Amino acid sequence: MATPATTPATMRAVQYDACGGGAVGLKHVEVPVPSAKKNEVLLKLQAATINPVDWKIQKGDMRPLLPRRLPFIPVTDVAGVVVDVGPGVKGLTAGDQVVAMLNSFNGGGLAEYAVASANLTVKRPAEVSAAEGAGLPIAAGTALQALRSIGAKFDGTSKPLNVLVTAASGGVGLYAVQLAKLANLHVTATCGARNMDLVKSLGADEVMDYRTPEGASLQSPSGRKYDGVVHCTIGVSWSSFQPLLSDAGRVIDITPNFSAILTSALHRVTFSKKRLVPLLLSPNKADLEFLVGLLKEGKLKTVIDSKFPLSDAGKAWQSSIDGHATGKIAVEIES
Repeated sequence: MATPATTPATMRAVQYDACGGGAVGLKHVEVPVPSAKKNEVLLKLQAATINPVDWKIQKGDMRPLLPRRLPFIPVTDVAGVVVDVGPGVKGLTAGDQVVAMLNSFNGGGLAEYAVASANLTVKRPAEVSAAEGAGLPIAAGTALQALRSIGAKFDGTSKPLNVLVTAASGGVGLYAVQLAKLANLHVTATCGARNMDLVKSLGADEVMDYRTPEGASLQSPSGRKYDGVVHCTIGVSWSSFQPLLSDAGRVIDITPNFSAILTSALHRVTFSKKRLVPLLLSPNKADLEFLVGLLKEGKLKTVIDSKFPLSDAGKAWQSSIDGHATGKIAVEIES
């Protein structure tokens, strides 16, 4: 196993030099291995997973905030082995297998080594593969926080809530279905016809093909009103959701646009009981440890759509842009 003394001076990485360009804009480069500063760990990466936010940053959708500097090595969700520990780090040592979420401003996941904050790095048990663990930080973290903001609890004290998960076969949706069932919620889900059996097998009580009139209406086949919606797709207006909600129902929008943010603000100032709530993930170690624990216990599953070597990172990138993946797209970093 690698140790600080044997860490090479340079590493393979995939980066882009300008915004735009999609998969074609990615370049394979040799760059210096970063070093761990205070409260940081240096990881030898084994797997990374691509989230839509990664290529949206490349596209320029997050400007002027991200990317902070070019060239930029994208991707934040990773798993690997600790090879060096910076000053002030407690509880992590060289040799630990871990899951981490890298700093969004710095990225770094499509590379052989990356630096992670110790505050967002958790130990990965042997039962959890690198690709499974790397699927968690953004997708499962978002699903968990969306469900909590609806009122779901994971200690057995959840009220019997009805929840709708849209785009339930995507990265966030598949975790949301499973976590909602763990909280004993009634789950209605929409997805494409080819994924209906999968979504049902993960616990959804009612599954609708979003391309059918029934699915497009988003109405529960059993006539239930929704106490919450984990909204993982785009192109559905607030007015479509409003009549489907219970008296204090909430739509948690994980990809809010400007219109959604305005609608949410209006709901707050008018003290509306039914609300649209934009969700921006607030990453934290406790949630990541909770999710890794669920994977270890077999209570949660990372559905992996496909795996690519780092040398084929462009194909993985394009697959995410195409938007038809069932679950997570993983890049495995060969030793």
